[in-house]
Amino acid sequence: MTTRIITVAGRNVAVAETGKGRPILYLHGFADVHAGSVGWLPFHEMLGSSCRVIAPAHPACAGTDEDDSIDTIDDVVFHTQQVMDALGLGKVDVVGTCFGGWIAAELAVRNPERVGRLVLIGASGLMVPGQPIGDLFWEIQPENGIEYRGLRNLLFSRADHPAAIALFPDVRSDIERGLSQFKAMRFASRVGFKPPYFYHRKLRERLGRFKGDALLIWGDTDRMVPRSHAEAYRAGFGGKTQLKIVAAAGHSPHVEKPKLVAGQIQSFLASGSKRPATKKIVVTKKVAASAARKRAVATGKR
Repeated sequence: MTTRIITVAGRNVAVAETGKGRPILYLHGFADVHAGSVGWLPFHEMLGSSCRVIAPAHPACAGTDEDDSIDTIDDVVFHTQQVMDALGLGKVDVVGTCFGGWIAAELAVRNPERVGRLVLIGASGLMVPGQPIGDLFWEIQPENGIEYRGLRNLLFSRADHPAAIALFPDVRSDIERGLSQFKAMRFASRVGFKPPYFYHRKLRERLGRFKGDALLIWGDTDRMVPRSHAEAYRAGFGGKTQLKIVAAAGHSPHVEKPKLVAGQIQSFLASGSKRPATKKIVVTKKVAASAARKRAVATGKR
């Protein structure tokens, strides 16, 4: 994976890109690029076959500098806006997974003029009574020093799913991958460790500010962010919001079912890229003659 470094407010931000064509801003989660994985996953490569995927690493993640001024989700959204400015992105389609989906949702309601179409995959961010978000910080601690079964069970449909084991095997990680996961947890701890845990109390009531089209993609056995949160997002955004439930998938449907999820996103984004038909303008002889007389008067020729 090739990554370039840009400077934002005096700090380095790592930005990975793949694909060509219509740009989308991709905001990563934990079982994702710049975090659980040090490179692109099959999902990203498939998505990049039809668009230009621009994926900045969040503060402290991958090659992005840590930002000690970040204390709340408000700070993260402001940082993301600065990154968009530095990248020259005006209004752009946004795709976010996990806590990246939370950032995407906050961006959409605070600055709806910057977001075209919105895709949230297992997004945290909402407080749904009686339906708490799973404890990522508890499960990231390995049992017996090397076993990540609890973490895989939280993030995937099954702890023994091949994709889950590939990202979080029951062995000591190589230095590069282990450091990437550690950095992602440092970032997540800034906005999700202390109460409120991975959500913003006011976000749910603000969802109606975003008037654009939204697609919600959720695994049918998401144990990190329950399906009730997807329903809350759909109700908050309103009538044009689509909800796709991915069978036999957990919190990371883009990892477990990459072809299916990439296809859903591509279809959704393509449906909003059609240009309206050009209206045919019929100029009658009377209108043409009138226009000719006006031109003659303006030029002094009669």
